[in-house]
Amino acid sequence: MTLFSLLLVLGWERLFKMGQHWQIEHRLEPVMRQQQHYSLPRTLLLTLACMLLTAVCIDLLKGWFFGFPQLIFWILLGVLCIGAGGVRLHYHRYLQAASRGDTEAHQAMVEELTLIHGVPHGCDEASSLRELQNALLWINYRFYLAPMLWFVAGGQWGPVLLIGYATLRAWQSWLARHKTPLERAQSGVDGILHWVDWLPVRLVGVAYALLGHGERALPAWFASLGDRHSAQYQVLTQLAQFSLARDPHHDKIATPQAAVSLAKRVSWMMVVVVALLTIYGTLV
Repeated sequence: MTLFSLLLVLGWERLFKMGQHWQIEHRLEPVMRQQQHYSLPRTLLLTLACMLLTAVCIDLLKGWFFGFPQLIFWILLGVLCIGAGGVRLHYHRYLQAASRGDTEAHQAMVEELTLIHGVPHGCDEASSLRELQNALLWINYRFYLAPMLWFVAGGQWGPVLLIGYATLRAWQSWLARHKTPLERAQSGVDGILHWVDWLPVRLVGVAYALLGHGERALPAWFASLGDRHSAQYQVLTQLAQFSLARDPHHDKIATPQAAVSLAKRVSWMMVVVVALLTIYGTLV
């Protein structure tokens, strides 16, 4: 049921998910706006409450009408948690602004796309474009690859892990957009996601290493296995940049398009691997 649900979710997301309506970030925003104090226990409580509610719903739907209501629930959660409809709109608006030379609109979309890690002040245009590439690669990981991996790894409780990850992601994004860096640090969400993302980043990093310069990417990937301190964002984007270096671009349109194209290839590679492993497990 996991593979079937995942394929349906990806199909729905690609065809119909535009904007924030079918996004967990949008659905949780009323809850997040009510938070007045920010700490690690409160972040854990919010995440565990969403996971517990999901687990209860799965348990209540088990065994009804040959599992059909449970399947619908899985698909609904997948649609809410996997995919970046709103961010995809920002990306298209960025390309439109860049193509017509609208500097103000173009810069506004760059700020939206680099919301989590930002662009360092004072860097030249080439470095800014590289950071934009990295932001797009990280967006693909946060909204597609990591949720897919948690959804599959959890088995029958995959939606519970999925909603837990999506809640942390939504909380981090909301804090980055609406609150100060100090309040975001007090919430502890960055530290939690650092460890939650550790294994998925290494698994996705294999795909980027294989698509990149193997003589440089594979040693970097092996070195990352013992690295507990570097930000997962840096680990993933460093491996991805080995692949992007094969076909460098230096303009405002081709540079981000190259990153998005690479991210799509890795996403479909992960879907194929999941499908093959699922079929193999079923047959064996």
